[in-house]
Amino acid sequence: MKRLSLYIAALLLLLCLMPGCSNGSSSDATFQEEALEVRYAAGFRLAQGEGYRRIDIVNPWDTTSLLNTYILVDRNEEVPQRLPKGCLLRTPLRNSLLFSSVHCALLKELDCLDAIGGVCDKDYIYVDELRSRLAAGKLVDAGSSVAPDIEQIIDLAPDAILLSPYENSRYDRLGNSNIPIVECADYMETSPLGRAEWVRVFGWLYGSEAVADSLFVAVEEAYNMTCERIAQVDTHPKVITERRTGAVWYVPGGESYMAKILADAGAEYPWRGNESSGSIALSFEQVFAEAQDADFWLIKHHSDEPMSYRSLVEEYAPYARFKAFEKKQIYDCNSRYYRYYEEVPFHPERLLQDLGAIFHPHLFENYTPYYFHPIAL
Repeated sequence: MKRLSLYIAALLLLLCLMPGCSNGSSSDATFQEEALEVRYAAGFRLAQGEGYRRIDIVNPWDTTSLLNTYILVDRNEEVPQRLPKGCLLRTPLRNSLLFSSVHCALLKELDCLDAIGGVCDKDYIYVDELRSRLAAGKLVDAGSSVAPDIEQIIDLAPDAILLSPYENSRYDRLGNSNIPIVECADYMETSPLGRAEWVRVFGWLYGSEAVADSLFVAVEEAYNMTCERIAQVDTHPKVITERRTGAVWYVPGGESYMAKILADAGAEYPWRGNESSGSIALSFEQVFAEAQDADFWLIKHHSDEPMSYRSLVEEYAPYARFKAFEKKQIYDCNSRYYRYYEEVPFHPERLLQDLGAIFHPHLFENYTPYYFHPIAL
């Protein structure tokens, strides 16, 4: 009981010290702002005002509303007396808590790792510098992102918590700490370049705008150049992805991120007409009926052992009935060894190049793949 009382007292003190999400000025106040162009992303808007900058995060489940508005004020400047309504952030952030390994990898590219004070889900962190800091006790381990360690968070006193929101998120376990929560809804983007453009948001948050802009321009140019190269092909091979999980086979919806990259890679995707932006749950029979004649088969997995045609048959014998199996045209990405999930969100050009080289090898001679490789015979 005494320990609990001490933490309640610490939390109350933190409420007084942290620059949390305030309401700002009255709703009828007017502000002169310059809206900045966002080229691909649907999930955020940027604006520049006098003495502040504003980031609006669009609600991906109801695009007529916002998840949150963030008012960014340089931590070396005084806070203006009048500000729009929103969550006040003193930037650049310098002691943030990150829930996602994807964002940790991005901050390495932005050279902002020193601004990370703590992480969740440490077992999924693959950035060497952060793993070393964790091992040395120089980086706070805040536990699971599903049930974070509130005591550790209070001890860290972060200037912001960056997490991936879900529909109707309430963040009850974070309590009313008044620590700003930045809802990074980048994973809800269905456009590959749209998600990559979120690097600009992180550039604003961490004072690394020039690096972020340069990174995005390079990604955009490489992605579009690869699209132009692939657009000249006349053949469009049929492609399926993934494999059964239990009795269910999850395939990307026709409006999903993966379906759009497959289209840009010049592939025919059996469920391209589906209107879902998420996954579709199908039976083996449903997949086989639509895709038994698929030319290529792409599988992502996480395993200590390499995938092979033999291991696939041992797992489920009917896999051998697919044309891609018979023609030995199955490619896998083992995330145990390749940082697919950490890199692809902000580097879709690498995945597009991989797929282009698989489907149209004559266009990519002497190409070294990033993620997908032929499985063992």
